[in-house]
Amino acid sequence: MNDFRIRPLHPEHAEQVLAIYQAGIDEGNATFETASPTWADFDTAKLPEHRFAAIGPDGQLLGWVAASRVSDRCAYAGVVEHSVYVHPAARGRGVARALLDALIASTEAAGIWTIQSGIFPENTASLALHQRTGFRIIGTRERIGRHHGAWRDVVLLERRSPRVG
Repeated sequence: MNDFRIRPLHPEHAEQVLAIYQAGIDEGNATFETASPTWADFDTAKLPEHRFAAIGPDGQLLGWVAASRVSDRCAYAGVVEHSVYVHPAARGRGVARALLDALIASTEAAGIWTIQSGIFPENTASLALHQRTGFRIIGTRERIGRHHGAWRDVVLLERRSPRVG
């Protein structure tokens, strides 16, 4: 049994969300970002109905998942991109899997047929987790961007819903 609960992510989680995001940024293999956004920018970019928090027994935020639209074009209405971050001390406890499961359930209930993500190839734990939850590798975008002065590749993954579309 998990020692955490999955709940909708709310503004009162803002400080902890951004701290976990910054921890992932600082590790260097989670994102091209170099600093976490403000809560206002995060809140604007993420779809409210598709963001969840893993809350520990002491009320501490252990991780979060959130999705954004990939495009405003109606052809892409059923496609979102997501991010999932877990506090370094909470890794290996099933937090990311539970968060992804919650996101998959919420997106399928909303008629979303594809969840996509771009992951650095060095982030092998995240790649393995995504494949275990039904994501498939589409390909590698080689030298897609510079990060701390070095070109980085990104592995593009998607999960097509077997229930939607």
